[in-house]
Amino acid sequence: MLAHYSHNVYIKHSLERCMETEEIKNLLGAGIILSVVIAMPSILNQSWTSISQAAYYALIILVVSVGAKKLVAASLDIRAEHRIWHMERFGFRPTAYFKNEVPTGIILPLVTSLITAGKLFLMTILTFEARALRHRAAKRHGFYSFSEVTDWHNGLIGTSGVIASLFLAVASYFFNEEPLAKFATFYAITSLIPFSNLDGTQILFGSKTIWTVLVAITVIFFLYTLLLV
Repeated sequence: MLAHYSHNVYIKHSLERCMETEEIKNLLGAGIILSVVIAMPSILNQSWTSISQAAYYALIILVVSVGAKKLVAASLDIRAEHRIWHMERFGFRPTAYFKNEVPTGIILPLVTSLITAGKLFLMTILTFEARALRHRAAKRHGFYSFSEVTDWHNGLIGTSGVIASLFLAVASYFFNEEPLAKFATFYAITSLIPFSNLDGTQILFGSKTIWTVLVAITVIFFLYTLLLV
């Protein structure tokens, strides 16, 4: 019996390590995609000197946004796992599935940036999935009915990423990093798009009020960015 339990624990730890490795790969991929999207105007003009700067901006944005979601999730005894946005469905019919998942988090941002010559930044690259930690129920409530991750929890986690991006935008203005402020604002506003399983959908399902307030605030940031940057 003890050997069987130890074997199950070993399998669980192995799966967790695999998930962590997969998430790291997805985050690195997201960093590359976001760097290319930000640097697209320079790439089209064959000016390669700003690519390192774009990678720097992408790194800061992802660290701040993903880090905020990780922290909020941890405070709720939840594990938030990030991956490149993929789509399986293309309609509402039960059989409306693609044969293979489409990496829309790679295709749409790159194609949009390329078609608009880098004038429109679509940063819908990552999604997250929340999983309750094994000790969540016992630690928090003592009832397994509270161990599930609800839409409200998902909404809070998604909200933290948007708020963190807006704080980054404000801080960037104070440190005279206006391009970073612009890109952080773009990241925040695209994070609110309520489509598929993007963060915006999770926030909307968690609380329509919070989503509406965030959209209003982020649009103000966005308009301010357009006027001054």
